[in-house]
Amino acid sequence: MHSQIETEALNRLLDVTRKLAAPFDLDTMLQEVVDAARNILDADRGTVFLYDEAKDELFIKVATGLQTIRIPADKGIVGECAQSRQVINVPDCYADDRFNKAIDKQTGYRTRCMLTLPLIGYEDSLIGVLQILNKNNGTFDDQDEYVAVALAAQAAVVLHRVTMTEAMIASEKLDREITVARDVQMGTLPKRMPSLAGYDVAGTFTPTDQTGGDLYDFIPVSDEQLFVLMGDATGHGIGPALSATQVRAMLRVALRLGANLDDAFRHINDQLVEDLPDDRFVTAFFGLLDATDHSVRFHSGGQGPILHFHAASGDYDWYEPSTFPLGYMDQSSLQDPIGIELAPGDILGLISDGIYEYENEAGTQFGQAGLTRVIDAYRGNSMDELVQLIMQATYGHGGSVPQADDITVVLIRRLP
Repeated sequence: MHSQIETEALNRLLDVTRKLAAPFDLDTMLQEVVDAARNILDADRGTVFLYDEAKDELFIKVATGLQTIRIPADKGIVGECAQSRQVINVPDCYADDRFNKAIDKQTGYRTRCMLTLPLIGYEDSLIGVLQILNKNNGTFDDQDEYVAVALAAQAAVVLHRVTMTEAMIASEKLDREITVARDVQMGTLPKRMPSLAGYDVAGTFTPTDQTGGDLYDFIPVSDEQLFVLMGDATGHGIGPALSATQVRAMLRVALRLGANLDDAFRHINDQLVEDLPDDRFVTAFFGLLDATDHSVRFHSGGQGPILHFHAASGDYDWYEPSTFPLGYMDQSSLQDPIGIELAPGDILGLISDGIYEYENEAGTQFGQAGLTRVIDAYRGNSMDELVQLIMQATYGHGGSVPQADDITVVLIRRLP
């Protein structure tokens, strides 16, 4: 029964994630978040309090049945949630001294139970607080908290994106909107490399235009496990950038709900089949690195070749795609993931075709040969340095030829 609930919640949250990926203004987006919370948790009302950092206040921009209200950011249950950044589940509001009965008196509404969650955006910034009132049947339980936390995490990222976008657009003219889109997309990339004992990790992304369809992400699953995402949405510009951002958001929601490697790949693929036009898809590497046994299990949906450099022998393994790209066709059945073991000094390389297919004036591609020359020469350098050296060598090969495709390089080395 528990897994059935999780599967249903996963499907509904993925649908919410897809819906929230659409370009809404802030007021519409806030209402979408409230409606999603009410529907998924079967609750009567919902409220989003946004945080005003300049005034250190929380204010209601959109609320079901309420007018605009501003409160100090350290008052009441909402303020406590904002300060502690912890979920607060109150089964009986009138029995809780922290509950502010004044709002009920003002509105004539009777609040029975309440679930309050912090909305935390990029770089641990406080976006606001999501409050869900009066579950229609009983009180909010552990499963409700579990689902609400996943929804709040996604809602916070989306609200941060929207508020950041609106702030930028407000200060710029129409001809600067593409620059804004680039800033938003680049802002979703990892701000820092993950820390995993015994490993050196690095990555970079350089779009062809101001925005691009490549993506990569690192999502810690535990202290010893790291989920690695790398992909490429067909085309260039804002459309593919939205597809790339959607895949990243859906994956984070799926993993937060406990989806395994296979389920995450299959669910996201099937959702993209419904969402994307027939001529659009996303090639993607979904991999789970386990530092306890130094294994990597992955699905490669149209993404390849995947590089495995063996430090002991100096040999290279090149793994071709293991299945179709995301959004290409339904995946009713999925083959077992590919498994490799990283020995000391080994390097896992996720390289987009912007590197392999970079041509010079003579039309010669950089190719696997160009890549291996750099790794062979600088294998002892840090992965961050090696990423930069690969980029330099690629541009050096191209000479006067401009970059024609998005470039992403992700390197993971098991330390010697």
